Amino acid sequence: MATKLPKVISMDVYPVAGYDSALLTVTGCHSPYFTRNIVVLEDEAGNKGIGEIHGGEDITAMLESYKPFVIGAEISDYRRVITDIRNGGYKVKGDSGEGLQEHILQNFKFVVKAVAAVECAMMDLLGKYLNKPIAALLGDGGIQRTEVPFLAYLFYVADTKKIDLPYLVESGANCKDDWDIIRRQVTLTPEAVVAEAKAAQKRYGFKNFKLKGGVLSGDEEMEAIDALKNAFPDSRINIDPNGAWSLNEAIRLCKNRRDTVAYVEDPCGPEAGYSSREIMSEFRDATGIKVATNMLATNWRQFHHSTVLHAVDIILADPHFWTLSGSVRMAYLLNDWGYTWGSHSNNHFDITLATFMQVAAAAPGEITPVDSHYIWQDGQELTKNPVQIRDGVIKLPTDPKTGELLPGLGIEIDMDKVLKANELYRTMPACYRDRDDSIAMQYFFNDWKHDPKKPCMIR
Repeated sequence: MATKLPKVISMDVYPVAGYDSALLTVTGCHSPYFTRNIVVLEDEAGNKGIGEIHGGEDITAMLESYKPFVIGAEISDYRRVITDIRNGGYKVKGDSGEGLQEHILQNFKFVVKAVAAVECAMMDLLGKYLNKPIAALLGDGGIQRTEVPFLAYLFYVADTKKIDLPYLVESGANCKDDWDIIRRQVTLTPEAVVAEAKAAQKRYGFKNFKLKGGVLSGDEEMEAIDALKNAFPDSRINIDPNGAWSLNEAIRLCKNRRDTVAYVEDPCGPEAGYSSREIMSEFRDATGIKVATNMLATNWRQFHHSTVLHAVDIILADPHFWTLSGSVRMAYLLNDWGYTWGSHSNNHFDITLATFMQVAAAAPGEITPVDSHYIWQDGQELTKNPVQIRDGVIKLPTDPKTGELLPGLGIEIDMDKVLKANELYRTMPACYRDRDDSIAMQYFFNDWKHDPKKPCMIR
């Protein structure tokens, strides 16, 4: 008789918050806090499985609605559970199908697959039962690499002295090194961007860099790219304006820069009645520069049209947009078709960092270095043994005594820290529970509103 696997006996959802820097993007300025949702499952064997997903009250409501589908399920039944949730779980109304073509923050809840947190937690339990890392359970070929390359995600940072909001400022004995100091300081010039990159490289050993654009004029941002290339001539340098440039401007800025920029992520958005997929196809043809996206292909139908139009070369398949299994499925398809897989990120805790590492370890072929905002949250971990970025990579966690790969996510939840982060979520002003980058921008421009075709500091 077949052995039955342990069943899930409890599912808890913890909306949590952490502290952020005043990071600038086309959508505005990050608030002092960022929010996430943590899922903790327990099975009959007493093991805990964990998952992390984007914050926001709608996503919390989705996760709470999944409990009847999860509790009582065998830990190996995560695929059926995901299917049942898709068919019967709570769905937020109002999805226009626009996705993230114009990087509207309110649309993230329609793009994010909250079920990915459940999938991750159940796979964490299954991995512990089988004594296998999640990476070994994903895709057709299991583990493809034991070291995953990550890039330094650089941002322009606003002057918090001009913003009367409670941003975290680390100083003195609270700082490990220059990175802890510089990540909270104003960064608005090419020289400051290079200093930020050097501090990040010194701590984490990064060999590749990406600058978040959509903040200043395109010419100023490309000056920063040139400065980064001069400072790190052997590194891959990328820029992500989140669609803030017009087609003509993007072509002017990027033409003849193939030796400077490894790829440009979402340089353009919808324009003159054409979708971002059509516009980016024209950009790619005109410049010959590789194009990456996390905006114009956020589901399989959008991906189909993106490839038919030859609009992209690199799909940044965030597991929280695609699910863990879906992201690895995308990686196999891209590898077979001659495209490149990568992963986009959002502000997150170390549970997501470990998740990205496991998914990327299962992705075949030559992947592009993985994005991570975690360097901006480093020190706010929710686990007892967070994975570490060293020499620009994260290694699959191993048992220090035996050297064997640790099962599941390879990390252990610290419930005291989770509860503390939950307490911060419950006590901070409610206006921060759903991300709103316009709040801090009011200190720079009266009645500032997001315009997808204007860098945030150009008004």
